[in-house]
Amino acid sequence: MEERNHSEVTEFILSGLTDRPELQVPLFVVFLLIYGITLMENGGMILLIMTDPRLHTPMYFFLSNLSFCDLCFSSIISPKMLQNFLAERKSISYTACAVQMNLSVIFTDVECLLLAVMAYDRYVAICNPLLYMVTMSRQLCKQLVVGMYAVGLVDSIIQTCFTFRLSFCSSNIVKHFFCDIPPLLALSCSDTRINEIVIFAFTCCITVSSFVTILLSYVYIISTILQIRSAEGRRKAFSTCSFHLTAVVLLFGTVLFMYLRPTSSYSMDTDKVASAFYTLVIPMLNPLIYSLRNTEVKDALRKTLNKLLTNS
Repeated sequence: MEERNHSEVTEFILSGLTDRPELQVPLFVVFLLIYGITLMENGGMILLIMTDPRLHTPMYFFLSNLSFCDLCFSSIISPKMLQNFLAERKSISYTACAVQMNLSVIFTDVECLLLAVMAYDRYVAICNPLLYMVTMSRQLCKQLVVGMYAVGLVDSIIQTCFTFRLSFCSSNIVKHFFCDIPPLLALSCSDTRINEIVIFAFTCCITVSSFVTILLSYVYIISTILQIRSAEGRRKAFSTCSFHLTAVVLLFGTVLFMYLRPTSSYSMDTDKVASAFYTLVIPMLNPLIYSLRNTEVKDALRKTLNKLLTNS
């Protein structure tokens, strides 16, 4: 059975968030609203950072890339999910499933790496403020972003190749709302032990190394902040880091829960909720987290809105 070619499956059926008919329309409305807010917030954040010269700094360069990543990540998942809420047959082609999984891995990796780079950026800004603009040069920032996408691309190609070399001969019903790795491994009738090792290895290399980078950066940041004599100075320094730490806890907590465990412990309902949170809800929350506690972003937004009102 394991030697059969995977071409036996030409499409997959996505079971969706729930199979209860009475919830399909309400969930469609909720996630359409979430997707609309995500597009508006992240698109607005990118435009705001591009148009306001005061935000042309390394920190906001990385923040604009995070917004781009969230916007793309949500757009990979949401349109097909919304379509399937109203469709009688929730199918996705074999190729489209592979592409969706490939892109979702890329942007998951990039987001994790971006948060690590943003932590290092905060470390340089707080611990070595006089050398900040020299250390975090524009060229270095661009190289870091290109490197993140390169790492994500390599990981996604390997993960996709290892997943779609498997045979899916018993069923084509994916118990999920998008083509993610764990539900596809659970669906396969092949031996998935190699796949689990590959997932674990790449998750450790990317997610855990990013988390360690963030942790070490904040050890130095907190140590430096505690040496500041002014209470107002300490409060301001902690404030600039609080929104980043919130985003870190949300993303890394969910991703580590999703991928650093064996397929045998896979729970459909639990994983669907966790996946919906990190693929759809977090991209909506990130712009709010980074703007509500950020005076510079709020000032830039206020200035832009005043300009628009004046011109109108």
